[in-house]
Amino acid sequence: MSYAADVLNSAHLELHGGGDAELRRPFDPTAHDLDASFRLTRFADLKGRGCKVPQDVLSKLVSALQQDYSAQDQEPQFLNVAIPRIGIGLDCSVIPLRHGGLCLVQTTDFFYPIVDDPYMMGKIACANVLSDLYAMGVTDCDNMLMLLAVSTKMTEKERDVVIPLIMRGFKDSALEAGTTVTGGQSVVNPWCTIGGVASTICQPNEYIVPDNAVVGDVLVLTKPLGTQVAVNAHQWIDQPERWNRIKLVVSEEDVRKAYHRAMNSMSRLNRVAARLMHKYNAHGATDITGFGLLGHAQTLAAHQKKDVSFVIHNLPVIAKMAAVAKACGNMFQLLQGHSAETSGGLLICLPREQAAAYCKDIEKQEGYQAWIIGIVEKGNKTARIIDKPRVIEVPAKD
Repeated sequence: MSYAADVLNSAHLELHGGGDAELRRPFDPTAHDLDASFRLTRFADLKGRGCKVPQDVLSKLVSALQQDYSAQDQEPQFLNVAIPRIGIGLDCSVIPLRHGGLCLVQTTDFFYPIVDDPYMMGKIACANVLSDLYAMGVTDCDNMLMLLAVSTKMTEKERDVVIPLIMRGFKDSALEAGTTVTGGQSVVNPWCTIGGVASTICQPNEYIVPDNAVVGDVLVLTKPLGTQVAVNAHQWIDQPERWNRIKLVVSEEDVRKAYHRAMNSMSRLNRVAARLMHKYNAHGATDITGFGLLGHAQTLAAHQKKDVSFVIHNLPVIAKMAAVAKACGNMFQLLQGHSAETSGGLLICLPREQAAAYCKDIEKQEGYQAWIIGIVEKGNKTARIIDKPRVIEVPAKD
C-alpha cells in the first residue's frame, strides 16, 4: 500500500480534527501554523493543464503506440455487433474484455497545482481525471487510484499539513462521484503533482463512441473558458510589475470573483453533463483541458466517421477574463482557443433539435448554464473559431 492510500482515511482528521465544515472554508495557512505567504503554486513552475506536451509533438511521440495498437486483431463481437477498441488520441481507452460483452474504460491524468487551496486542488485534480470518463458518456466509475508527488522543496510542516488536505479533497470528490480511492503511488519530486487513474467496467450501451457527428449538429459547451487567465491574474495581484499590465481593465475584486468562479468550475464534476448526453442522443464529446478549446475540438473533429468540420461562433468566458487576456498582449490566446483549461467542460455534438433542451435541463439540475457555441457542417474533419467570435461574459456566482 502506498503512502497516498495509507493516509487517506486518517491523516487529515488526526492532524486537524475539524471535520468537513472546516475543510470547506477557504484555506488559511495561519490556521495551520504555516507562513502566511504560503502558496501551493510555488511548488510548481508550470500550472495546471498548461504542462501538456504540445499537440503536434505528442502526436509524433505516440505514433509508435498507434501502429502497435492498429495491428491488433479485429474488433470482438457481442450480439453480432462489433465492440470498438478505442485508445491513442482519445480521452479514454476502451478495451473489450475476454468476458462477453464487457469493456474496460480507463484513463489517467496528473498535473501541477493551479490554485493555492490544497483541499480545492485535490478536488480539481479528481474532477479532471473523471472528466475523461464523462466525455465518453460513462457516468459510473468503479475505482480510482491516486498519483501524488510531494515536493522536495516543502518543509516537513508544509508537507504534513498540505498533502493530507490535497488527498482529502481528491477523496471527497471521488465520493461525490460515487466511487472510492483504493490505492495509488506516491513519490518525492522537485515539483508537486496530483492526479490519478479512473477505471470502470461497462457494457457497450453505457458509453458513447465520440465519432458520430453529422452535418446539422450543434456544439454545446458545459463550463466557461478562462480558468488559466483567472488563476494567473489572481497571482498577479501580489506582483506589481504584472498587475500594472491589467489593472486598467479589471479590479482586484473582479479578479478574486473570477478566481473563485474558476475554482468552483474546475472542481465541479461533469457527471450530470455525461448523464444527459444519453438522454439527448449526443453524437460524441470531449473534455476541454490542456490543449484549449480549439485543440480539443480539432482532435474530436479528426476522429469523426463522416466528412464534417466544426465551426465555433461563441466563447463563454469567465467575466472580465477576455479583457485581461487582451491586456496581456494576447499571451494566453484565449479568443483563439489555445488557452489551456484545467478540468474544463464537455464539448458535445448534439442534434440541433435536442441542444436547447439539453442546456435547459443541465441548468435545472446543476444551477449552471451550458451554451450552444457552434455548428457541425460538411468539411474535412477540422475545427475552427471564426475571426470575431461573440464573447459571452459569464458572471461569478454569489
